[in-house]
Order: sequence, then structure tokens, then C-alpha cells
Amino acid sequence: QKKMRVFVAVGISQKAKDEIRKIQEQLPKFDGKLTEKENLHLTLKFLGEVSNENIEEVKKRLGEIRFNKFETEINHLGFFDNSKSEPYNRKLIVWLHLTNCEELQSKIDGALSGLFDVEKRFMSHLTIARVKNVENKKEFLDKLEKIKINKIKFDVKDFKLKKSILTPEGPIHENLEIYPLEQ
Repeated sequence: QKKMRVFVAVGISQKAKDEIRKIQEQLPKFDGKLTEKENLHLTLKFLGEVSNENIEEVKKRLGEIRFNKFETEINHLGFFDNSKSEPYNRKLIVWLHLTNCEELQSKIDGALSGLFDVEKRFMSHLTIARVKNVENKKEFLDKLEKIKINKIKFDVKDFKLKKSILTPEGPIHENLEIYPLEQ
């Protein structure tokens, strides 16, 4: 029974990706990696390893969602710090917050209820860097706070069911299905 690693996401406009790239270039020096431009997305729901037969059910349910297009805005930069649970300061995740995505996320949660747990606390974040290590964490975080974010707006016209193939060079994301939003 083959399984694939799948998630539901919102794509990012080309113009927004170019702006995000500029933000990534301002990040202070660290060991780790920037999210590749083609992999920038907002995960609405991570489904994990799903069998081929369940994928069909997921596709069907997602296809029944009716939701209108909306505008989102990238309005601030933040980070998650998992180093308390991780040795050696690993796992600092730098992200950008996107507005207005909660409602679509809860629609998706609802459509998939019974198959997957509902998110306890959805946090609309787009990962732009994964930090393994920094020489001086306090200094790194101080510099992060000084980065100016030009508010970036774009329209969300669809959401996607994607699969993630993990390779040594990093993940490759492929669309399994694209669900257009309504006018």
C-alpha cells in the first residue's frame, strides 16, 4: 500500500515571491537554509503520509468546498523557537504571517473532519528559513526584529493539494490537484 506525504496549501504570487526573496536576503547570517523560491507556500493543513485510496477521498471532499477568492497580505515576520525541546539551538523557523487565511483553513478542516484531526491552533505562517544554528541567538533575533516588511498583498485564487517528495537536496513539491476559488 503506497503512501505519499501530502498537504493542502495556498500558492504565493510571483510578485510576492520576489518580495519575499528580498526579505530572505536581509536575514542575518545563519547555518541552515532558505526556503527555495519555488517552494514558498502557506500550508493550510499538513496531512502527512496518506494512502493512495484515501487520497481519492481527500480530493473528492476538497472538491466540494465552495469559497470565494480573497486578498491576503504579508504583514509581519516572526519565528518559532523549538530549541528548548531540541539540543544545540537547532530548529529556529523564520516565517511571514499571512492575513485572512483562517476561514479557508477552517473550511478545509471541516471538509476533512473524520479523516484528519482538526488543527488545534492554526497559525497562518509561510516558512522562509530553517535555522540549524546561529553563533549568537540573541543578536540574530534582534536583527530579525529590525527587518522592515513592505506589506505585500496578493489575491488567493485557488488552493492546492500537494505532495512532497523528500530528497537530499530538499523537498520537491508537486500539485496533485488545484481547486479554484469562486469569484
